[in-house]
Amino acid sequence: MESHAVAFRVAQDDFADAVSWVAHNLPTRPVQPVLRGLVITATDDGLELAGFDYEVSTKVRLNAQVLQNGRLAVAGKLISDITSSLAAGTVEVETDETHSKVLLSCGKAKFELPIIPLDEYPSLPAMPETAGRVDPHQFTEAVSQVATAAGKDDALPMLTGIHVDIEGSDLIMAATDRFRLAVRHLEWEPSRELEKSSLLIPARTLLDTAKSMDNGLNKPLEVALGNGLIGMVTENRQTTTRLLDAEFPNYNPLLPKTHNYIATCDVDELLKALRRVSLVADKSGQIRMTFSAGQVSLTAANSESGAAEEVLPAAFQGVEDSLVIAFNPAYLRDGLNVMRSKRVMFGFTDSNRSAILTPEPEELPEAAADGSFASPHSAVTYLLMPVRLPG
Repeated sequence: MESHAVAFRVAQDDFADAVSWVAHNLPTRPVQPVLRGLVITATDDGLELAGFDYEVSTKVRLNAQVLQNGRLAVAGKLISDITSSLAAGTVEVETDETHSKVLLSCGKAKFELPIIPLDEYPSLPAMPETAGRVDPHQFTEAVSQVATAAGKDDALPMLTGIHVDIEGSDLIMAATDRFRLAVRHLEWEPSRELEKSSLLIPARTLLDTAKSMDNGLNKPLEVALGNGLIGMVTENRQTTTRLLDAEFPNYNPLLPKTHNYIATCDVDELLKALRRVSLVADKSGQIRMTFSAGQVSLTAANSESGAAEEVLPAAFQGVEDSLVIAFNPAYLRDGLNVMRSKRVMFGFTDSNRSAILTPEPEELPEAAADGSFASPHSAVTYLLMPVRLPG
């Protein structure tokens, strides 16, 4: 794959946006130096910019005045920094006479960048067959809601991904780091017959990709599946991501079907109170929540910082008159933030077993004969392990 002479003119803002998107996915410490390159292909149809690191491939097309067709690669992060700093106007790019440097100018700014030889650059993977379409905004929201619970320890790769079950027109996303679990149901439009299947997609990559594909144009995002890849395509951008080769834990048995206690309160008020009370809790500390008739009390204490308490209005029902439970404040805050609702419903079994958070349903479940409450169906469910209370 030799480099060839290239010459083109392109609008600075379009070029900077496209370069930034591709460069964002390039590796900082590539396994091969050539993978730091951003590949520019100029044809009669315009420009194509691409990058690849064996895990993620990106490709974007944009309009340009191409004066000489060709293909070359330059350092992606560097040209991204340069193009984003240029003044508005027209960017002119051409190779020098020796085909060893790129000459880039915009206004009075001029740069000479070394060309990266393409002899050892790998071929980008082919886009798999389109499997369906989904609303990009809803998809981005769903991914962000579950990604917050994904693990960050690469020694446990099965926990660093978002698990996706495909069941007809239903996508079920889940992520866990062993301390919390987030599950989200999302409707999509399959374009071909798909057997019930499961995918495990790197969470950070999927979240970045979803955000970058949510262009606000109200056009569906095409999702492609096959050959161990998931691909996503919009009008002028496409990307593929290699799936994780690991087995996600079976999480369904963890989701309780009934609760001994339920409580509801205002999300925004609870977040503000949580933020205030957390000021006296150390990083490994806990927030204790005491639920009783009509209220929830938040308390925290630290031998060095002191103590704090705040009481908020809350509806509460249960097999006993009160419940005391404690949580990691950061994990609780993450759960409240993914509700995207005015009020949250908590479901509890007891002080030492996992609790669930869901947006408050229109009708709260009624107590059964044994005093328990059925867990309502919800598009998003956040399960959180409590911190064990002393004694």
